[in-house]
Amino acid sequence: MTPTDPASDREQGSLFQPKFDSSGLLTAVAVDAQSGTVLMLAHMDAEALDRTRETGLAHFHSRSRGRLWMKGESSGHVLKVEEILVDCDQDALVLRVSPAGPACHTGAPSCFYRRLEGDSLMRTDI
Repeated sequence: MTPTDPASDREQGSLFQPKFDSSGLLTAVAVDAQSGTVLMLAHMDAEALDRTRETGLAHFHSRSRGRLWMKGESSGHVLKVEEILVDCDQDALVLRVSPAGPACHTGAPSCFYRRLEGDSLMRTDI
């Protein structure tokens, strides 16, 4: 790859050039900024990314509802974004966040509260 190659520029350059998939989405993983615990996985479209950057609160694109939503818009359990990490080809983000309550809609601190053991799911939060 030459330095002027768009892929090389995206992978090694300093310009933010988000690479949305064919549905217009990026994968976003929310991680507790203090503990490093993975809290949730969601998707962001350009609007969600813009609103997150403007407000400092995590916004996502709901694939099931087909609309923008702010995490915690009904529960109050917002995610305050401390830092956004961008992967090498700019198609995935890690949001380092400070959660204001449980991240999962089930009330669990993290959406990843079960571990796969054989064919069974075992809770990890009890």
